[in-house]
Amino acid sequence: MTTLEEPVFPRASVVLGVRRGARRRATLVLWIVAAIVVAVTAVALSIGDYALSPEALWRTLWGGGERIESYVLFQVRAPRVAMALVAGGALGLAGALLQSLLGNPLASPDLLGISGGSGVTAVFVLLVLGTTGPLLALGAFGGGIAVAGLLLLAGRAQLDGGYRLILAGIGVSFLCAAVINFLMVRAKVEQTQLALLWLTGSLSSTPWWQVVTVAAVVLASIPAVVLCARWLPIVQLGPSTASGLGVRPGVVRVTTVTVAVLLTSVTCAFLGPISFVALCAPAIARPLLGHGAIGIGTSALIGGALLAVADLIAQFGIPGLQVPVGVVTGALGAVFLLCLLATSKGRHL
Repeated sequence: MTTLEEPVFPRASVVLGVRRGARRRATLVLWIVAAIVVAVTAVALSIGDYALSPEALWRTLWGGGERIESYVLFQVRAPRVAMALVAGGALGLAGALLQSLLGNPLASPDLLGISGGSGVTAVFVLLVLGTTGPLLALGAFGGGIAVAGLLLLAGRAQLDGGYRLILAGIGVSFLCAAVINFLMVRAKVEQTQLALLWLTGSLSSTPWWQVVTVAAVVLASIPAVVLCARWLPIVQLGPSTASGLGVRPGVVRVTTVTVAVLLTSVTCAFLGPISFVALCAPAIARPLLGHGAIGIGTSALIGGALLAVADLIAQFGIPGLQVPVGVVTGALGAVFLLCLLATSKGRHL
């Protein structure tokens, strides 16, 4: 029999201690990942055909470098590195939101067909309409929204833990690939080269206006991301419990998918469908944080670091040959996916 001196529930001090420990761990992980991002950025800005020493890099960053150093840094390398960090962060956010919503480590925009939907409309704009620029961006976003609508209809019954939505996404991915192949076969060779480069995913020749556009969309979506991060742990308790706590699961589901589509589509519009970053970043962040944390900020930083490192490998991994960054992310992501499937987390789908 339990006496008055033996409380049934853990003491408040124990609970507060666990929370403080989780916060300290999250803060430490965040600072370590941020330091890695800074180190990767410094390396990416320094190496190349015109190498910059640490002293020259620091001097040029503060406006004291020579004209050629300023041009190489601010017009050639900085836009590419900034786009890698911003786009990788956006994909990391999208992957973290979708994996938390569906409770499945394989849920990501590329595997769910969202990137494929953006790719279909973008290739249609490129090959059929023969245009690029803002119309290409709008087309990519519209394709992602259309696929997201189909997925929401297919997965409207969430009693199966998101299996229906994931299976529907895989089917949509194959359908989008078939449509893209059809458009590529019927197009002229000159047009297909541009479309193929876009479909592979590339960071080459990135202007500042594209970086600013993607960054503006990411910043505009942050309030919705923060709200989703607060709601999703409650939704994971079950529809009845969430409704009892004042959270509407349907609204959370639509909001989360819409934000993930927005972040994915804006990156696809300018870089092409970069694969596996949205899958790998949250999967790396969760074990580091522990306690079942969503890890929105950590996933964003890891996503930016992954894409920046992949771009370095794409540029300098093979001497004398540069490959699109999508080739590197696809190769590394495939290995990571096989490792994920080989673990207990990957087997219990």
